[in-house]
Order: sequence, then structure tokens, then C-alpha cells
Amino acid sequence: MFDEKKEAIAFATIQLVDFYLESVQNDLQSVVEWIRCMGRKLHLLSPQKPFKILTCGNTFVSGEHGIFIKPNQDKKQIVKQLAKAIVAFEKDISKETIDAFMLKDFVNESLFITDALHSVGYNSFNVDPNMMLTLDDNWNTFDDYLAALKTKYRVKAKKALQKSRGLRTEEVTIDSLKQLLPNMTLLYKNVSNKASFNLGYFNIETYISLKENLKDDYVIKVYWLGDKLVGFLSGIKNQNSLDAHFVGIDYTVNKSYAIYQRMLYDYILLGIDNNIKTINFGRTASEIKSSVGAAPQDLTIYLRHRKSIPNRILSLFLNRIQPTEFRLIKPFKTKKV
Repeated sequence: MFDEKKEAIAFATIQLVDFYLESVQNDLQSVVEWIRCMGRKLHLLSPQKPFKILTCGNTFVSGEHGIFIKPNQDKKQIVKQLAKAIVAFEKDISKETIDAFMLKDFVNESLFITDALHSVGYNSFNVDPNMMLTLDDNWNTFDDYLAALKTKYRVKAKKALQKSRGLRTEEVTIDSLKQLLPNMTLLYKNVSNKASFNLGYFNIETYISLKENLKDDYVIKVYWLGDKLVGFLSGIKNQNSLDAHFVGIDYTVNKSYAIYQRMLYDYILLGIDNNIKTINFGRTASEIKSSVGAAPQDLTIYLRHRKSIPNRILSLFLNRIQPTEFRLIKPFKTKKV
């Protein structure tokens, strides 16, 4: 976006996503069925075609990764203008009609700006929160992190680390990645198929270009049990933050070897070793992530159908979406003042 002097003042990254209503697997299924019925009666939804969403933001990483605005600008006005520009841009990027437009993952501190989207027809809703861990400046080693935990959770961590000692870990290079991709894809699907709501499926082959371009700032670690690949984690070093990306798990040995718990602790170790300030663990598995110290960060998504009547139907669906309830655990000792 340019100002009247033709100087760039903002940009937005956009992605075209094919969303299938059938991918919803939780208590929203009855609502989805109602929407499907209404959509067909009104000739708004085709059973053969996916729901095409033009998304501003990153479909595969939680957080504000969609819009950058230069300082000292009227942010409310720019967000509204960008929303309109994204709608106008649809003809340039797709031969098929876009069904809806989405701007995703705004933190609560941004809502006084982004709520301006309501005036241009967008509906807002929240899904599961992003789980964020803030690393203490005094954690120079993983033992420092363990010492900060209450006894119960320190014992739990040590037990998980003991159970996972039978695993062999390995940092993945570009050369080894190409050989590992088929098995990694199967492990990723194990995890993604358990999700109750998927906006899109990640193509694991993307790891090659991520590793080639981001080099050491993109981390992939694999977990072996003997000669069998049983898990992997991936993450992006993003300035002072570490964004946990996708993981893959062999659930047949997950409990006996505490694979997922070990991954969470390995993310924390990565953060400490790289002087990271915050770890963005993403959505899902909120309770176990809170047990290692992560706290929920609410994120708001804005969605609008291109036509007014379907947009009203869509708003009814979105009003039913509620974040999954979970038990928030606070595993750290209370700091002495």
C-alpha cells in the first residue's frame, strides 16, 4: 500500500486456502451440517468444491504474521483499506471465485485497531489460544529451568526425560531431509488427523525450501527408536522468539517413551541455548503446554463471505465457535518479591 507520495506505508501477505467443511470433526459438526443444508438450498455451497478462503496471515503459524504497517500511520484506516484491497485483489490471483476473506491472529492489544473491520462486514471469532512461554533471563541452562519449577512438575519433567532416554535425537540437514521426508509425512499426518479443525494441511516437502532459505534459523530435529523414526519437531528462530512449527509422532510408542513431552522440553532447551525470549508453542494440546510453563494468548480472527446473505449465515456458524476448555496449570514457583 502506498500513500499519496507513492511511498510504501504497509504490506500484507496473503494465501489462498481450500477449506473443506468435512474437516470439522468436533461438536460443531451439527452446525456445519446445517450450514451445508442451507448453503445448498440457497445455491451458495457446492458439494463438489472446497470453500476458497483468501487469507491475510500465515495459515501454518499462529500469531500476527500478516500485516506490517510503518510507524506514525493511521492504523485503523490502513487496516480497513487493506481489507478492501484484499477483496479487490481476488481477480488477480485466482481464476475461480473466492468465497471468503480472512484476516487472522490478532492479539488483544491490536483489537482497538482491527475491530474497524466490523464496519466493512467482517465477523470476529476466537479459536484455541496460542500458548506462549516467556523464558526467564536467569535461565542459562536447562537445569535453571527445572529449578524454577514446583517440585511436582520438576519430578514430572525428570520422569519424562528418563522415559525418553531410549530415544536417539538428530539435527536434520538438507541432505538427510530428502531421505526422511516420506516417513516424516506419515508422522505429521498422525498428528494432523487428530486435530478437530484443520484450515489446511502442510506439505512436508516445504521443509526443503525453508531449510535452504532460513538455514540455521530453521530447526528440524528427528527422534529415533532403534532404527525406526518415531517423531520430529520443527521450529523457526524469529528474532527474539522461537515459533514451534509442526511435529510428527508415532503414537504407538508416544506414552512409553514420552515423545511429545520430550519435544516440549527440547523446544525450551533450544530457546535457552539461543537466548530466546519467548517460545510460541501454537494452538492445540493447551493443558500439557501449560504444564511446562506456557500461558494462553487469545487471538482474534476476522472472516467475511463475499456475499451479504451467506455472510449472515457464516456469522451464525462463527458465533458457535468457542475455544476448547482446558485446565490451566501454573508449574513455576512463586517468585519472592
